[in-house]
Amino acid sequence: MRAVTWHGVHDMRVEQVPDPKIEEPTDVLIRVTSSGLCGSDLHLYETLAAFMEPGDIVGHEPMGVVEEVGSDVHHLDVGDRVVIPFNVSCGHCWMCERKLFSQCETTQNHEHGTGASFLGYSKLYGQVPGGQAEYLRVPHGAFGAVKVPHGPPDDRFLFMSDVLPTAWQAVEYADVPEGGSLLVLGAGPIGDMASRIAMHRGLQVTVAELVPERLARVANRGADIIDIEALGDESLADEIRSRTGGRGPDAVIDAVGMEAHGSNVKIMHKMVGLLPDALAEPLLKHGGMDRLTALYSAFDSVRRGGTVSISGVYGGAADPINMMQLFDKQVQIRMGQANVRAWTDDILALLEQDEDVLGVESFATHHLPLEEAPQAYETFQKKEDGAIKVVFRP
Repeated sequence: MRAVTWHGVHDMRVEQVPDPKIEEPTDVLIRVTSSGLCGSDLHLYETLAAFMEPGDIVGHEPMGVVEEVGSDVHHLDVGDRVVIPFNVSCGHCWMCERKLFSQCETTQNHEHGTGASFLGYSKLYGQVPGGQAEYLRVPHGAFGAVKVPHGPPDDRFLFMSDVLPTAWQAVEYADVPEGGSLLVLGAGPIGDMASRIAMHRGLQVTVAELVPERLARVANRGADIIDIEALGDESLADEIRSRTGGRGPDAVIDAVGMEAHGSNVKIMHKMVGLLPDALAEPLLKHGGMDRLTALYSAFDSVRRGGTVSISGVYGGAADPINMMQLFDKQVQIRMGQANVRAWTDDILALLEQDEDVLGVESFATHHLPLEEAPQAYETFQKKEDGAIKVVFRP
């Protein structure tokens, strides 16, 4: 089959690889019909190179049609249409029983001290072959694979793999009171979708971003916007306080993380990535820091007693945090990888409505064949050509 494979920093290739097959009784084998390109994939593109090996198949946002099931898979039949969460979780361990599927004890990676395995996401998270491919073996598919109806286009359901549950969890963790105010930092796929979910719930939503196309997109959906580039000497916190009675929003979602625009710290990560893996791995796991501008802005902007919900990924182990400020402001912080299957039932019920209330069918900006993946990674990373959400069609 054809698949997108990693071969080095900024070196993605589409090549022939062996077809996957059923290996465990709980496996599901699917023919992939759509697979998203995620901002987290950009970390593999350069930052986490030390944990990648040439030929690794990437991608963690797939959906498709069931081709074969293991002997312990009873809720699916050949021909069923399914969405595959990026978490690889068993559904029955202590963590899964508490709906902490991103911490599944069955698939935790003890060698690297990380949580549940992910599809297509480096040795840090299990080195499981990913979904930017023609076919995919889904480990623990007996629990993970989500059956969806035939009929609507893929984009109606595809984003249940990652974007929707990640954004949904970000809003849940923000815990904004009914009719309250929310500031979303970043209008990439997660920030954009989080703002849509929050507005659907009747919240007062402001989105701060510096890319014009992204600002226009969220504004067209009805969000108030702040153009960070236009603030000049005024801080983001001062601006949002001026819009919220001088108090600040009830909650802030940081949907930026370490992919912050112009991050000098990312340059350090790139330099570390050029070292031999034996030297780079411990430096990336136990040292270094991220660009924390967005996170500091979140802490500064949120009202006293408010909540900061972090969905943007951070990878530094030595980040300085103003604990005095957090304690003094009694700021609540919630964060973590999305526990996808905790939210899929509620999300699916919303998507099955006749009206596309979240605009998922028009959410992707680019639909491309798998062969164009190498260029798509570069375009998406550089935020060129209006690329906000890319979907591959194998």
